[in-house]
Amino acid sequence: MFERIAAFLKELNTSPDVSDDGFSHDDPRLAAAALMYHVIGADGVYSDAEMDRLGDLLQKNYALDDETLSRLVAAARAADNEAVDLYQFTSVLMRSLSGEERLKFIELLWEIVYSDGENHELEDNLVWRVAELLGVDGRDRVLLRQAVQARVDDDGEA
Repeated sequence: MFERIAAFLKELNTSPDVSDDGFSHDDPRLAAAALMYHVIGADGVYSDAEMDRLGDLLQKNYALDDETLSRLVAAARAADNEAVDLYQFTSVLMRSLSGEERLKFIELLWEIVYSDGENHELEDNLVWRVAELLGVDGRDRVLLRQAVQARVDDDGEA
């Protein structure tokens, strides 16, 4: 009897390394995309401009074709909906990105934040929390925000 209960509980705790969409839970692309998607939704609005920018940044940084991009965004949406905290994503990025790459990632988050033309306080707070979890210094986070904001002000886009 106890063996059956233990086996049942063990089955509940096992999750496949690779999900149906082809992205493992330890895939840095999925972790990055899920965090980006989470930032988009922080203010409760998933604007077309933000979703377009998400796709552009993912394609540019990971050299994805359109089909893989669609699967990644769908997987990121699902992962974000299932997530209980940010750590499950930031821990993957901490293991896979160098310090310089983590700075670049925070810059990408700012680009998403400003893609709709404004920095909502909830988005700002979320980028701050992600930066802290990634070990990015507060000063660097602010400098990156200012640099992206200046580009937006000059160009009209991130």
